[in-house]
Amino acid sequence: MFDRASIIDKNLLDYLCRENLLSESTHKSSFEDYSLTKEELIELFETQVTSRLLDIKSRELRKIGKSFYTISSSGHEGLAAVGLVSRISDMGFLHYRDCSLFIQRSKKKPGYTIINDLLASFSAVVDDPISGGRHKVLGSESLFIPPQTSTIASHLPKAVGAALSIPRAEALDIKSKMPCDAVAFCTFGDASLNHASAQSALNCAHWISYQNIPLPLVFICEDNDLGISVPTPTEWVRNSQSKSHSIKYFECNGLDILDTFEATTKAFKYAREKRKPCFLRIKTVRLLGHAGSDIETIYRSKKQIETNESKDPLKVTAKIILQNSFLSSEQLNDIYINTKKRIDRIAQDIINKKILESDHEIMSPILPKKRKRITPPIEYNREALFGSDWKQINELSFPMGRLLNFALTDIMGQHKEALVFGEDIAKKGGVYHITSKLEKRFGSKRVFNSLLDETSILGTAIGLAHNGFLPIPEIQFLAYIHNAQDQLRGEAATLSFFSNEQFTNGMVIRVASLAYQKGFGGHFHNDNSIAIFRDLPGVIVACPSNGADAVKMLRTCVKEAYEYGRVCVFLEPIALYPMRDLHEPGDNKWCFNYPKNLDENIQVGEFFIDGESKEICILTYGNGYYLSRQARKILSNKYKIEIKIIDLRWITQFDEKKLGSELSKSKRVLIVDECRKSGSLSEALMTLILEECAPLPKVKRLCGKDSYIPLGDAANLVLPQTQDIVDEVVSLLGRQL
Repeated sequence: MFDRASIIDKNLLDYLCRENLLSESTHKSSFEDYSLTKEELIELFETQVTSRLLDIKSRELRKIGKSFYTISSSGHEGLAAVGLVSRISDMGFLHYRDCSLFIQRSKKKPGYTIINDLLASFSAVVDDPISGGRHKVLGSESLFIPPQTSTIASHLPKAVGAALSIPRAEALDIKSKMPCDAVAFCTFGDASLNHASAQSALNCAHWISYQNIPLPLVFICEDNDLGISVPTPTEWVRNSQSKSHSIKYFECNGLDILDTFEATTKAFKYAREKRKPCFLRIKTVRLLGHAGSDIETIYRSKKQIETNESKDPLKVTAKIILQNSFLSSEQLNDIYINTKKRIDRIAQDIINKKILESDHEIMSPILPKKRKRITPPIEYNREALFGSDWKQINELSFPMGRLLNFALTDIMGQHKEALVFGEDIAKKGGVYHITSKLEKRFGSKRVFNSLLDETSILGTAIGLAHNGFLPIPEIQFLAYIHNAQDQLRGEAATLSFFSNEQFTNGMVIRVASLAYQKGFGGHFHNDNSIAIFRDLPGVIVACPSNGADAVKMLRTCVKEAYEYGRVCVFLEPIALYPMRDLHEPGDNKWCFNYPKNLDENIQVGEFFIDGESKEICILTYGNGYYLSRQARKILSNKYKIEIKIIDLRWITQFDEKKLGSELSKSKRVLIVDECRKSGSLSEALMTLILEECAPLPKVKRLCGKDSYIPLGDAANLVLPQTQDIVDEVVSLLGRQL
């Protein structure tokens, strides 16, 4: 009862050998009614058989500890039709049950060793051509399928971005990876349809299409009536998706390969020719349970399981072939037996191959090292582009907000692939006007408003990056990125790792960040938690403290994203956007000249050492550096205390040994961290000092309270202030206040 794989295997073999197979009810229409050829039908059957037998082999290997992830495609083999209909140039974001689609697509590439490659992925051997043994994924650079793992609809938002990029690249004359007549498509399950990411993607596609903006995209829902153990309500997919005015609905019987082929052909034809999104529901059945560890009998009766098994799509395809006299029962049986022998033979070789054996091997693709392209030379008229701002740039100094605007202007002038988008960023120029004038300078196809949905913003950025664009999305406030952190954590950040650096999605995510806005807006607009960024391997996180650094660091992030495909998060301290003065009104000591030389930048991890002192050093970043500079004057004038300040600039990727060496030069270290004490960067810095400093300095933290930010002056009570820094320094030195 428990080994359903063996039972399904035996049932299918018995079925193929039955003498009375031809006498069973015929197919509803003659084969001539369909556009599929005899050769294509036989090829699809071979694909379905290969997919089924790989499922079974994966379970056999799992029993001997040689396979580790047994999500089955059994029952979903009708998706082979999508592999046949779609073009190699159509980027596909796949569901984990799409082995047959993947196999059929590989047949468009002569010489592709699909069985070998899939078994290598199942067995997590280094020879796995997509992930290098890091995970069982369906993905291939040459087949134009970015790798996906256990995605629960998180890949749908980037499919929208990829589809949007196709006509956008054509309109902007951008050298893209997909041709102008390509289609993007994504596949997912009926349970995944209910996920917030799926609803976000569908709503975004609806919103785009409603405005008649081209979006050649096919959503493919594989409806098998189950979400692990939870039944999908009857006809939920059809009734929830068929009424859209902007996304055309198609459906088919996924057990019938002819019906699936015809519906898929129509869906792709519609998306390709109309350049509009469509939704294709393929009604399937789930065999072999949710995964290898799933005991289906806990939540389904034996009768329900056997009823599903009687609907085996391979039986339907075999019957069509026999009834049209394309092959005999013996020939079909030979296909099954010979494919099984071939898989067994290849598996025997694969399971003894090398696996990952060191942390260095595992982590090597986390920091992409392969340069994808070179930053283009300056070929635009800067003076004409900046207009009236150009004269001011040559004569005046500016706060951070204006300098960032100038930096974005130069970046977009140099990189025609750069797109800036987000909530309110076009005509309004963003909440804080950082993107002011950019739409006028570069047009609405390069600078555009998004809908109010951070998941769609980041998902769109990932998809655009897949097709050669350089996305610079803006998240309006730091707290808002929590709504969409899985797009960063589960999708953008992992791509290089799971593709062994073959795929990257370089982007620079600008985030208006942190607190000190005099309590404006409360905690949603004054969020001081950056913990979600710090544990993302390979992601660059920048946090400048002044305008000149902000320009140089933004350029560095753009270079890393453009040339190496790095994912960068650029945290912009909102309170410092307009800041002009440091000590007194009108002193203009927090205004800086615009670094006009575009080669001027600050390398990732390069911290700034400000001053000298063997007695005490302040280690800080962002608003903390600004406050520490204020504290320095008070400490010098009132207490005759001289301090050294280190501005980290980068929240990740800094050289720990170099930083530890520098901190060791001081007897005392005060860490000023504006974020909450729990989960703050200061915790990691304390550990770094303990591990890297010799001799070990006396160290103390001054952090934000473990509190949300209230309104008004009360905000100052839970955030480090200038006087707090003064008090802590004096206390550390044993002086009297």
